[in-house]
Amino acid sequence: MTDPSKYKFNHSMLRVKDPKASVKFYEHLGMSLIDKKEFPDNKFDLYFLAYAGSNSASGKNHWSDREGIIELTHNYGTENDPDFKPANGNKEPGKGFGHVCVSVDNIQAACKRLSDAGYKFQKRLEDGRMRHIAFALDPDEYWVEIIAQNPVDKTEDVKETDLGTYRMNHTMIRVKDKDVSIKFYEDTMGMQLMRTNENKDAGFTLYFLAYGQHPGEASSNGVNPGAFREGFLELTWNHGTEKESGKVYHDGNSEPQGFGHICVSVDDLDEACKRFDEKGVSWKKKLTDGRMKNVAFILDPDGYWIEVIQNEKYKAPPGKY
Repeated sequence: MTDPSKYKFNHSMLRVKDPKASVKFYEHLGMSLIDKKEFPDNKFDLYFLAYAGSNSASGKNHWSDREGIIELTHNYGTENDPDFKPANGNKEPGKGFGHVCVSVDNIQAACKRLSDAGYKFQKRLEDGRMRHIAFALDPDEYWVEIIAQNPVDKTEDVKETDLGTYRMNHTMIRVKDKDVSIKFYEDTMGMQLMRTNENKDAGFTLYFLAYGQHPGEASSNGVNPGAFREGFLELTWNHGTEKESGKVYHDGNSEPQGFGHICVSVDDLDEACKRFDEKGVSWKKKLTDGRMKNVAFILDPDGYWIEVIQNEKYKAPPGKY
């Protein structure tokens, strides 16, 4: 048997041009390189970054027993290819994935620290009507949302920021039909719908799903309850897309490539895959396919890839990852 209450939203994968520049950016955001996997025969490396300090959400858990990891995939040679630029998912062609999000203690100080280091912003705190969030740009121009754990009006004059309090809070993807997607992530993947944020005037609604306990409704700024935890999946539904014919959003794995997948770790990989089979999922890769017998990939209703791996807290994986 498998218990979906033990599943974890382990990581989100992004393809990067230059791993040195990308790792430096995420380390500046307070993350640590917790693992690196090299595949020279296949000409790519994987870099796993997460908040790993004594105050982090997952402490010193094994990487497969964590949430809030960012996996950076580097295909050899892209750093020297002037024509290579990952698609950030926020413009056509290639619109689908939206952003990753980091929650911080004192948002003004955190944003100033990024700006002082020379990093660019898609939206600064002072831009537009939403003065409680910002969007930084990583070296590949992926959007990194910055949200506040503490009331924005109380931290205006605070000059310090503690990287040890930061959280990799959520990953956002756009979905065509919110009913179909929510049903899939709840019934098939075992997540819970934790929060809904409807924006009627702007014509979109946000749905936040996660594993584990409900974070409650307490919010510093009235808009981001759960800012102190990791592992949210944000589904953005632009009203009316469900009426469009065919595929609306890009999964990031056909050209133009960028975002690759989200990943769920499970208590028993074999049993979980049997359960997914019984749920009638569409497979990109079954456990038995190919040489890698320790990972599987499911397709969600929009064609986004979901990697499924063994949480090594519960048992050893079928083979080396």
